[in-house]
Amino acid sequence: MKKIILITGASSGMGKETAKVLSRDGHTVYAAARRMDQMKDLQEMGITPLQMDITSESDVQKVVDTIITREGKIDVLWNNAGYGLYGAVEDVPMDEARRQFEVNIFGLALLTQKVIPYMRKAQSGTIINTSSMGGKMYMPMGAWYHASKHALEGWSDSLRLDLAPFNIHVVVLEPGIIQTEWGAVMLDNMLKFSGKGVYGAMAHKITAALKKMNDNGQYSKPDVIASAVRKIIAAPRPKTRYRVGEMAKPMVWMRVFLGDRAFDKIIMSQIK
Repeated sequence: MKKIILITGASSGMGKETAKVLSRDGHTVYAAARRMDQMKDLQEMGITPLQMDITSESDVQKVVDTIITREGKIDVLWNNAGYGLYGAVEDVPMDEARRQFEVNIFGLALLTQKVIPYMRKAQSGTIINTSSMGGKMYMPMGAWYHASKHALEGWSDSLRLDLAPFNIHVVVLEPGIIQTEWGAVMLDNMLKFSGKGVYGAMAHKITAALKKMNDNGQYSKPDVIASAVRKIIAAPRPKTRYRVGEMAKPMVWMRVFLGDRAFDKIIMSQIK
C-alpha cells in the first residue's frame, strides 16, 4: 500500500538515502530540511522538498499545511532531524545545550503535535522517532546529546501509550554508528568547545578513536537505516524499537547487562 510520508532531516545521510528508497517503492515522499540546495536531486526523482527549520513553529505549520492541502493526510511521520552536541559539561554554553533540546526534542514534539490530529482522524498512522544507541548508553563529552536522546526514548514510550487507542504506531529507531555527516558535526562541536584546556586530551583521543573506526570501514552505510524504515512502514504492527547499524546491539547489550562500572571501563578503554 502506497503511503504519504514526511521525513525531516532529509537533506543528507539517513534521511536522504531513505527518501530515495521509499520514493522508488512508489510512496509519496515529502522531504523537509533547512538546506533546500541539498535536496535538488530528491526533487528530480519526484520527491517534494520542503524548507523547514524544526525549531520554527511557522515553518513546521507551513509544512504540515502544505501536505494536508495536497494529500489530505499524512500516513507516516519520520522525525529524523537532529544533531550531536558534544563537549565537556563544564565547557558547553547553556545556550548551546538548550538548542540541542530545541532541535532533538521540542522541535520534534511540535511537529508531532501538529500531525497527530490528522492521524487520529484517520484512525491510523506511524510515527518513527530517530533516537540512537546513545539513547540507551553514553560516552564522555556527550552529556547533552545523550540527555536529549534518553529524553526522546521516554517521551516516545509515553506517546505510544497515548496514541494506541487511535491505531497510531510509535516506533523508536536506534541507529548505531552510521556513515553520515553527523559524526563530523559532532567532532567539530567537541573540539570547538573542549579541544583545548583541561579536557583537550580526552577530546582529541575520542576524535582519533572515531576517525580510526571510520578509516577501518567500521561505520554502517545509511542504506541499513533505509531497510529498517521500509520494514517499519510495511509492518501492520511494527516493533516498538529497531536497533540497527554497527555496534548498536552489542553496545546496548553491554550497557544493560554489565552494570555501570564495567561499562565505564569498556568505554574509557577505547579512548586511551
